Amino acid sequence: MSPAYPYQAGQTLISEGDERRMISDAEMRDLLRQALDALGPQQRVLAVPPDFTRADSRAGILTTWLFEYFGDQLSDILPALGTHDPMPQWQLERMFPGVPLDRFRVHDWRNDVKTVGTIPADDVRAATEGVWDRPWPAQLNQLVCDGGHDLIISIGQVVPHEVVGMANHAKNLFVGTGGKDGINESHFIGAAYGMERMMGRTDTPTRRLLSLATDRFLSHHQVLWVLTVVGPASADEAGDHHGLVTRGLYIGTGFECFAQAAALAQKVNFQQLDEELHKVVVYLDPEEFHSTWLGNKSVYRTRMAIADGGELIVLAPGLETFGEDKTIDALIRKYGYRTTPEIMAALEANEDLANNLSAAAHLIHGSSEGRFTVRYCPGPKLSRKEIESVGYSWGDLDAYSARYDRRQLRPGFNNHAGERIFYIPNPALGLWAHKSRFQ
Repeated sequence: MSPAYPYQAGQTLISEGDERRMISDAEMRDLLRQALDALGPQQRVLAVPPDFTRADSRAGILTTWLFEYFGDQLSDILPALGTHDPMPQWQLERMFPGVPLDRFRVHDWRNDVKTVGTIPADDVRAATEGVWDRPWPAQLNQLVCDGGHDLIISIGQVVPHEVVGMANHAKNLFVGTGGKDGINESHFIGAAYGMERMMGRTDTPTRRLLSLATDRFLSHHQVLWVLTVVGPASADEAGDHHGLVTRGLYIGTGFECFAQAAALAQKVNFQQLDEELHKVVVYLDPEEFHSTWLGNKSVYRTRMAIADGGELIVLAPGLETFGEDKTIDALIRKYGYRTTPEIMAALEANEDLANNLSAAAHLIHGSSEGRFTVRYCPGPKLSRKEIESVGYSWGDLDAYSARYDRRQLRPGFNNHAGERIFYIPNPALGLWAHKSRFQ
């Protein structure tokens, strides 16, 4: 698929994938080395993998192999935290085994960034189809734009995404290592345009802005994109401990490797259903999901599949907060997950929300728009009062976990205890939509 906006052509070095393909770790390691060999020697390298919330992306082991390949030449590793908390030592050691901890840097989205350029208002208006008509600041962590590296390697998984349509590529840099203004506005643009018009699509307003920013402000850097497509193992495949396999690996210096990965991810990670879902049960792994900021993938990845009057039950044993950031957590508690018109009205009337557009976008993303019930079943660190105060229904975790025992459920449709339910063991890896809601 060709980009809608000008983009440096670059070169695709590795293009391996198919929806029935299973790429082993040994094969993936060899493919990575082939791509690095083709680039030639490098003196100083920066790696930008995702954080632990995307541990299933295979980016951790790929980063470990980068260290094996480059050694001391891999001088810096900057996890693309975006607005997330820094990774504690146990997460770094779990996700990047064998990589020295002194190589890791922490991204501070509020302070440690530089505006490398601005997309003019006319271009923003055209890219967003009139949703946003202000200049957009392209921001990057200073280590990315001014770190003096010969090569920047951006690593991550292509999967449906609520802000940009299909995650990764330039998003990993301009959002994952971006700053407050750029992140806030890009998130709000996606929410205002409408998630149902965005998710699962490659050409979206936010993607167009990221493409323009990459073309105009990153062309003097050598950036290598390392992109994976990961999906559930079939019944006759031996997946990893989460039941996943690598379906695709795409490596290149331009847009085409992303377009190829996105085309495969649309087949692997997007399920269009003939039947609307009346009861959905989602499990949130406690190691990965400790906030509704992250856990609300359960809401917006299923929203297009759930019938009016349906129910989404979220089993969230690790839930302990709403926002990853203290400021955003306070805003979520203050305004709650309301309908889009309610959030837009609050935005107009309240400076604190207007100054944190990513929070406003998140509140829209996490809403059922009054169509169905969202029932969160948290662990002991969030009370019933807190859950209900932000607009969700509450459920007792022990009772609902016993009623919907995930050990007895398989992904997808289940006839369980007299009910027809749809079970999702990890909402971060997919998108589900009824065919009538995805045109």
